[in-house]
Amino acid sequence: MNRYIQFVTAVMLVCGTVSCNRNEVFEQEQYKNVFALVSGTDNVSEWFHDLRKAESVGYVSASLGGSNPSTKEIRVALVEDTKLIDAYNSTAYDANTSRYIRPLSRDKYTIDTYDFTIPTGDVKASIPVSIRPGGLSPDSSYFIALKVDTYSAYEVNPEKDFVLYRIRTKNWWCVQGGSAYTQRGDRVQSGTGGNPMQVFGSKRLYPLTERTVRVLAGTELNDDSKAEIFRKRSMILTIGDDNKITIRPLSNSLVINQVDGDEEFSNVVLLNNDRFKYYKTFLLCYTYEHSDGVTYLMREELRTEYVPDSQDPRFLNQ
Repeated sequence: MNRYIQFVTAVMLVCGTVSCNRNEVFEQEQYKNVFALVSGTDNVSEWFHDLRKAESVGYVSASLGGSNPSTKEIRVALVEDTKLIDAYNSTAYDANTSRYIRPLSRDKYTIDTYDFTIPTGDVKASIPVSIRPGGLSPDSSYFIALKVDTYSAYEVNPEKDFVLYRIRTKNWWCVQGGSAYTQRGDRVQSGTGGNPMQVFGSKRLYPLTERTVRVLAGTELNDDSKAEIFRKRSMILTIGDDNKITIRPLSNSLVINQVDGDEEFSNVVLLNNDRFKYYKTFLLCYTYEHSDGVTYLMREELRTEYVPDSQDPRFLNQ
């Protein structure tokens, strides 16, 4: 019996020692200070830059974790590394090179400093990234790849020691990637005087410049995966200062003509409301040659809900 008690006591001592060691390691991991570059999935940090501005600013940020306040400042130096973009493309898209994300051209951005400091007792810092979005394609994605080069104190999270700053464009009517608009209207074969066919559906609008958007004409297949269709069958809508619209084809493969004088579909864009919600609304009228070779007269409304910004002059003037 005495031997049994001695054995049990020894086991309890060993278990107690192991448990104490584990708790000590856990507490050390819980309380130690580790910093990381702030990003989302796959280390991507996405910023929208407005085509209405020649230049706008986003930020690359760092955050310090740990239960204990820092007792030392952390001086961090970043460096650009396009190999990180190559690795992302290889993992995300493999051999589908048409979807590869491009490094942003150096003439499109300015980073005045690659160094930042997380002050003692603080938990965050950032550096500004100035982007000039004019001329960027709505069909391409762009990265600036930055990684931690050196740091003066504590540790960096090895899984968050780099960031892929993704540039997306927008204007007042839509954002890169496409903004969804509901479609209603009618279509009739041009010159026949036949009964119009009611049209309902949805379309996506893409920003091109400060005051131009791209959208598929008529009832062409609205499929984001069909890049060739977008090139051949899209129209460009240019919005004037008076909100009147000029319609033209994106390429010579689309035959399209603006039709003015329709009272309901008067080729304008409006900000209107139904007493409950605000909407951005395009009212369009044009003839176009469908991919089936038939020319149609198209009268359509494209509408999307809008939550007003109190600083938006369009809203203030309503």
